Amino acid sequence: MMRPEQITDVIAFHGEGPVWHSSWGGLRMVDMLAGTILTLSGSGEVTRIATGSRIAAFVRPRERGGYVAGLERGIGLADAPFAPPTPLREMWSDPNVRMNECGLDPWGRLYAGSMPYDRTLGAGRLYRIEADGRYSTALYHVTVSNGLDFAPDGQRAYYNDTSTGCTDVFDVVGGDLVGRRPFHDGDGGRPDGLAVDSEGNVWCAMNRVGKVRLYSPEAEILGEWELPVHGVTAVTLGGPDLRDVFITTSRETADEPHAGAVFHMRTAVPGQPTRTFAG
Repeated sequence: MMRPEQITDVIAFHGEGPVWHSSWGGLRMVDMLAGTILTLSGSGEVTRIATGSRIAAFVRPRERGGYVAGLERGIGLADAPFAPPTPLREMWSDPNVRMNECGLDPWGRLYAGSMPYDRTLGAGRLYRIEADGRYSTALYHVTVSNGLDFAPDGQRAYYNDTSTGCTDVFDVVGGDLVGRRPFHDGDGGRPDGLAVDSEGNVWCAMNRVGKVRLYSPEAEILGEWELPVHGVTAVTLGGPDLRDVFITTSRETADEPHAGAVFHMRTAVPGQPTRTFAG
């Protein structure tokens, strides 16, 4: 497998949440702390959508077209790929808590996590949002809710609460997350965004240490790749054959020359098709 190569200029202060989908013509991500959604086309052109929110926490395609976006204290919906999102009602009122990363389950439900600005331990939650907008708390006492993705058979889910310093795994029983337990520790890194490929291997961005790590379903380390920046935030698989690995980076904690650019490499095992929000 090749080493990650930089494929864009520095395009974000805090690049996060990459996802590839044909409906918007390539890779999409957020510049989280700028409240902006970025789209990288196949030609390398970058376009921006202002969400109207202080925070753009995530973006995912919708089953009916358009997309869902994470805003500061809730979500917004757009009916077309490049329209700005319309906010739904706020999910909480505490100004110290904001939305962070998300994941979609095999049934099209959105799991969206929150985190406190001041990093108060346990002040965030992981929410499950249904197609009709109803939501419930899937997990209490979260500090920095980050990557979440599901195994191809839908029987396991992997999750990073970055403050714990490790990746956890759940069993999925009747569509619910149960039996949370440690999957692998971060060896001093801060596990951030993650993605699960078509063979159930777990790709994990290791923030603060500038690495991407690949685990087998049995938690064996299959590979580890270093980047020239410490702020490695998230990783996804996409492209026409789902074998393109895209990695986002940030200048939030280390203002380095290449931080805020997107990096890319190829892999032999394809990712899973991008899931869509049923709402």
